[in-house]
Amino acid sequence: MRKRRYVSKHWFNLLSPLLRYSYSRDAYVLRGVGRRVGPVLRPERRRCPDNPADGIERRAGRLAF
Repeated sequence: MRKRRYVSKHWFNLLSPLLRYSYSRDAYVLRGVGRRVGPVLRPERRRCPDNPADGIERRAGRLAF
């Protein structure tokens, strides 16, 4: 299994002719050869500093008892 790499959204706009979305991987892969070789890319999941989270951070939202 290839490691997923997180890439900012503007790279997907630039590379969209070369990439396709793989539903089985829930990620973008290279067209034609992405089944076996090449990167497995996902959109960046970190928040932008200019768009802070409202209220409780989602990762810290679950309480442990």
